[in-house]
Amino acid sequence: MSGESGRPEVEPELAVLLVCMGNICRSPTAEAVLRAKLAQAGLAERVHVDSAGTHAYHVGEPPDRRAGAVAAARGYDTQGLRARQLHAADEAFDLILAMDRANLRLTRRVIGEDHPGVGLFLDDERGAREVPDPYGAASDAFEHVLDLIEAGADGWVAEIARRLQDPSAERSAG
Repeated sequence: MSGESGRPEVEPELAVLLVCMGNICRSPTAEAVLRAKLAQAGLAERVHVDSAGTHAYHVGEPPDRRAGAVAAARGYDTQGLRARQLHAADEAFDLILAMDRANLRLTRRVIGEDHPGVGLFLDDERGAREVPDPYGAASDAFEHVLDLIEAGADGWVAEIARRLQDPSAERSAG
């Protein structure tokens, strides 16, 4: 399915990588949500979505059970996802979207400061720019994180649809 970088062997038109710290809460949830929303928009076959962590804490592990349960309750499938660490080869992704500023800085160190597709996943009109890490928080924090991820994914689906329609209209992620 995927190579070392997580890119598929058959090239899609656009590839998106979602990044958090351990790749067991926010980024796999965002991967599942973005995949589902792209499928609803009829774009799933044209876009490859993956996720990674800036740290190797949980490599090979499934998503946190609380993240998986909250996602499943809203119809998102995180089954089969396994944590992996971000690698320099991931620069091949068109969009590399971090969940928060700390992981954005770490992502830029690994990928390179000049990659135009590196940015924050969430940047909405209400001023929310980060998806907080729910790992050490109460279970309701996972609901809040999923609310933010769903809103962010809606915006990215619209942006991805624009990019696929007119590739010359691309904007940087950051």
